[in-house]
Amino acid sequence: MAEELTPETPESEEEPIEQRKNGLYPGVSDELAANMKSGWADTELHDLEPVAQAAHTAARRAALSARYPGERIVVPAGNLKTRSNDTEYSFRAATEYAYLTGNQTEDGVLVLEPKGGNEGHDATLYLLPRSNRENGEFWLSGQGELWVGRRHSLTEAATLYGIPTGDVRELPTRLSEATGPVRVVRGHDAAIEKALTDKVTAERDEELRVFLSEMRLVKDDFEIAELEKACASTARGFEDVVKVLDKAEATSERYIEGTFFLRARVEGNDIGYGSICAAGPHACTLHWVRNDGPVRSGDLLLLDAGVETTELYTADITRTLPISGTFTDLQRKIYDAVYEAQEAGIAAVKPGAKFRDFHDAAQRVLAEKLVEWGLVEGPVERVLELGLQRRWTLHGTGHMLGMDVHDCAAARTEAYSGGTLEPGMCLTVEPGLYFQADDLTVPEEYRGIGVRIEDDILVTEDGNRNLSAGLPRRSDEVEAWMAELKA
Repeated sequence: MAEELTPETPESEEEPIEQRKNGLYPGVSDELAANMKSGWADTELHDLEPVAQAAHTAARRAALSARYPGERIVVPAGNLKTRSNDTEYSFRAATEYAYLTGNQTEDGVLVLEPKGGNEGHDATLYLLPRSNRENGEFWLSGQGELWVGRRHSLTEAATLYGIPTGDVRELPTRLSEATGPVRVVRGHDAAIEKALTDKVTAERDEELRVFLSEMRLVKDDFEIAELEKACASTARGFEDVVKVLDKAEATSERYIEGTFFLRARVEGNDIGYGSICAAGPHACTLHWVRNDGPVRSGDLLLLDAGVETTELYTADITRTLPISGTFTDLQRKIYDAVYEAQEAGIAAVKPGAKFRDFHDAAQRVLAEKLVEWGLVEGPVERVLELGLQRRWTLHGTGHMLGMDVHDCAAARTEAYSGGTLEPGMCLTVEPGLYFQADDLTVPEEYRGIGVRIEDDILVTEDGNRNLSAGLPRRSDEVEAWMAELKA
């Protein structure tokens, strides 16, 4: 990685280079500074079309405007975060910002300005303009275009996103001078929040965050298509993994992680969350993301992973695979029990059903199996009433899915976990059984076996549709699929 010429970004990108170079930019001569100002072609793009979701983001902004008439709404994208010293993490725009704009640029801010009365809002997308060639920012700033690549001009961005644009460097001053009620999505841009310190309240801002979360509970057509795309790419990533299990056995779980990551980066933006590539007893650790353990024939591999599309919608799929290609009798018994529980859970997903119905259906099946196997004392109703099955089922059976893997997390209980399913909602159904390696309450042969099966389910007008049905689930189908891929 090349070391930048400048040790720090100047506080003012408008300050003339002749005034900044001494101390900040040692070694920059007047001649070089003058030379770098000229001789550059005009690269303005003139044939751009609006992004595919522009009409959808406009409708979302309209709904937000209708909810808060007469109030200024401020939604930041967020800033780069330091990983170590002078390197940053890859930027991922705040979900609320990307949902309302389609833009994913760091430091961007969407502002809805009230027109007055109940006449709605004027939206402005505040972004950093093209790098300035006159003052040298494009090559002397660590975030100049020579270092990090070309960014869209404000004119280009206005065309792409269908929103008038402004220079984000001017926004803090404008906001500090603004009057009237303001709400801001917190936690993404400290400078914007500082400019609004005396104009906002935590209670009002939290209400905004909750509303934006609940807006995403029902997906529009664009979002459903993105989730379908994410599931299809994720299925291909699982196929990639099966094909290289022999190489994973020769190395570690990291080979599985890297293999899936390649698919995510080639076909999408990234992985939607840290991949869980849990072989053997690691499958009993729900969020095993170290992925540094051995991969052994005879054990199971619990792979929980999802591709995030370029528009930031993620899949969330889990398959538990026999590394050898064939389940042992005990592995199959446990796997088939989880499959039966998932089938019951998926069947309970339909319009008008309570959100918790699919969880209750899956838990009942697992409790029945645990009683049948003699691992917990029945009857089943007693087990469920006391929650005794949770020693081995551990987690809830699903969650909303969308731009965040645990989507709509700020929604009110009555709108989410205590609510009713509607067409357009997308959720996971993911029961599991986990017998910890040190669990003395189960026979020794159970210990270290963990199984989860997870699919992404869309609520439809007449029931549901499994968006991840391209991956086999039944134990015999899994074995046949693996054998075909390894052939």
